[in-house]
Amino acid sequence: MEELLEKVNFRVRLAGEELAIAVVQDYRTQEVLMVAFMNREALAKTLETGRMTYYSTSRRKLWVKGETSGNFQTVKEVRLDCDGDALLFRVEQLGAACHEGYASCFHRVLRDGGWKAEGERLFDPEKVYGGRG
Repeated sequence: MEELLEKVNFRVRLAGEELAIAVVQDYRTQEVLMVAFMNREALAKTLETGRMTYYSTSRRKLWVKGETSGNFQTVKEVRLDCDGDALLFRVEQLGAACHEGYASCFHRVLRDGGWKAEGERLFDPEKVYGGRG
């Protein structure tokens, strides 16, 4: 495991942490679902468990995608970019990836000079997170 982690360049520095960028893509459709940060511990946990684990810069702690919503992400493939500072995860997404209830966090499209939501909500964030989404 240590040898795998050594190849990753945790060069983004936020919230007192050394982080790498995690781009998450649906392994079937290739749709980009979300982008988040990972510290060394989050990456190690992801590789150990096969469930996506991230580092929250606002809460300053690890979080497993789906721990509150049940919308887990199971790792199918991991790729590392040429600089070693960004990881691409191809995952099986259970439910919605976005905390706003959409399948992808990239559900806003620029149209007619404004951002328009595209797609339907798969869940009500107020019911799932109770206002703390």
